[in-house]
Amino acid sequence: MIDKLYAAFPRNSMPPLRFPVSVIMQRVALDNRWANERWEAFAVEVETAPASAAVALSESRWRCPGLEIELHPVEAEGYYLNLSARDPKVFVLWRMAEPGDDAEPRARPFIVTVSYNEAARFLDAGEQVDAVPMPAALLAAMESFVAKHYKPEPRKKAKRNELYEGEERHRGTTEEDRGR
Repeated sequence: MIDKLYAAFPRNSMPPLRFPVSVIMQRVALDNRWANERWEAFAVEVETAPASAAVALSESRWRCPGLEIELHPVEAEGYYLNLSARDPKVFVLWRMAEPGDDAEPRARPFIVTVSYNEAARFLDAGEQVDAVPMPAALLAAMESFVAKHYKPEPRKKAKRNELYEGEERHRGTTEEDRGR
């Protein structure tokens, strides 16, 4: 079975490891003259049975199924950074529904990731990203994935005067010119 799965991918690439998840979105009432509510991702749960539509858990919480967390070898450094933090997180990119779309929940999760680097790219792009605690099952899978795929970059020893060598050549002065 796994051989068939790997056969679908090019020889030099590896298929991503996927985990189906649901995101719990929460509406928080505000006592504010500019806004009456705030939305946030509350939790992420690994799915056991597929579901298709958002389900109201209470008046202020919804389970949004049908999302996946994918682990890619090229993102191993971002996973390592997440695992090395005191409390590893799952990052949820979500957006508000379009005006005129009155279906609940109004906030809809789009992408779920466990890479610090990917979450930072989303934030740099101006997206709304919330961090929620990582489920234990996902944490265990990530630890083995990072152990297999993360190879830290070797440190390069800097030469003391390396910064100024190019500057001397650029000015047209060398040690020989200064000795004359």
